[in-house]
Amino acid sequence: MASRRNIRYAPLSSSERDDDIHQHDPRFTYNPRALDRVPWKSIGLALFLLFLGSFLLFLSFFVFTGHLGGERSQAYGLLVLGILAFLPGFYETRLAYYSWRGAPGYRFASIPSY
Repeated sequence: MASRRNIRYAPLSSSERDDDIHQHDPRFTYNPRALDRVPWKSIGLALFLLFLGSFLLFLSFFVFTGHLGGERSQAYGLLVLGILAFLPGFYETRLAYYSWRGAPGYRFASIPSY
């Protein structure tokens, strides 16, 4: 694929620019209070996933060791479901904890709000 390096670009004329549209659009305004808003629903979902994943992982451990009745295929299913629930719950809970503690580089804005 040949590259075209000899193309000269010119800036748009002032009548073709759309800078004035973005000045009044609320999506592009900076609001520092929005970065400190705590997403309670997301944190609740993260804690639920963390506890559900931990519970499923403990159940799979008990099925594997024979302390709880069941087959090995059931234990593998519980293990996979436990990992799928535990990992995002742990990640979001860790983000929320470090944001609450005020660790550098962590903000509540990095947690998606639902």
